[in-house]
Amino acid sequence: MNGLEAENLCVTYASSRGSVAALEDFSVSLPRGGFLSVIGPSGCGKSTLLRLLAGLLKPTRGSASIDGAPIAGPRRDVGIVFQQPTLMPWHSTLENVLLPIRALGGDIGAGRTKALELLSLVGLENFSKHFPYELSGGMQQRVAIARSLVHDPSVLLMDEPFAALDALTRELMMLELQRIWMLTGRTIVFITHSIPEAVFLSDRIVVLSPRPGRVVEDMTIGLPRPRDFKTMGTPAFGDICNRLRELIGYPQLAEATA
Repeated sequence: MNGLEAENLCVTYASSRGSVAALEDFSVSLPRGGFLSVIGPSGCGKSTLLRLLAGLLKPTRGSASIDGAPIAGPRRDVGIVFQQPTLMPWHSTLENVLLPIRALGGDIGAGRTKALELLSLVGLENFSKHFPYELSGGMQQRVAIARSLVHDPSVLLMDEPFAALDALTRELMMLELQRIWMLTGRTIVFITHSIPEAVFLSDRIVVLSPRPGRVVEDMTIGLPRPRDFKTMGTPAFGDICNRLRELIGYPQLAEATA
């Protein structure tokens, strides 16, 4: 089954001090409907990778494709969720979700029906007429997720979408995203600095080395689904987290939590 394929992706930036390698020989094969998290130290190329997969950046070398079609630029079948929800303050919740439909010149009537269905999916059916300032941070990010799905993308790219939330809201959003993913069957590539978040959400986790980012480990997460807060208290969950800390380069932290 086709999905997301990346082969030997490399990115080198030019700078005043010479060329800087950000990502080197990144390869991954993610089947349709899979959930992949990418973790690694700051500056290892995680956001660069997401820009490549979104078609916003061309690789210095290598290639990527979705369902067999090369990624050569921005695509209609890709949705993106950023760290900040980036909602338009003068638009209602519903109108914010409809923005991709308007930008793509789609059918607004059909788009409105789809947007209302998605607001119901993320638990905001009663907030369609509210403005961003009337919503909590978690609610705003749920609007952003609904907006990313309204044009029916096959792949969803998420760049640390919960990083700006408080700890309790972040955990609730993990549950929410798992539920949405299991209902919609989207292929998700998720960037995060949080090891527990990655383990909780993912089918697989790719660990990148310090810059230039190279694949250190491609780990399958075999924890049963659906996962809940009790999952995070199991020995298996803790063992996976500790192994990932070691791979990223924090063995002393792994030992302290063992």
